[in-house]
Amino acid sequence: MNAIVLYEEQHAVLRCTGDEDRASQALRRPAMSRALNAERDLVVDLDGLWFADPSLMVDLAMVARRMRKCGRCMVIRGASEQIHTLIELVGLHRLPCVVVDGPSPAAV
Repeated sequence: MNAIVLYEEQHAVLRCTGDEDRASQALRRPAMSRALNAERDLVVDLDGLWFADPSLMVDLAMVARRMRKCGRCMVIRGASEQIHTLIELVGLHRLPCVVVDGPSPAAV
């Protein structure tokens, strides 16, 4: 299993790469918890994400809701076409203060 979710505090970027599913959920929670302390809008970089199941989108939705309560938003970038479809199926893109860029050009 290749699961990597890192939070870069200096730029308020949460990077999700590799394969993310329910089995890796506990591994991504520390980075997501640290992201809640961002003092500006959070960028979620999915450029290196090869596979995800709905559990990642649910976790991102929880982060987005908590950020919204603090007056911040979430911008999701770099999602492949398949990941973008998952975002839409789960409804993450419909949450207030969540902006989803289109599928990355490499995926189209």
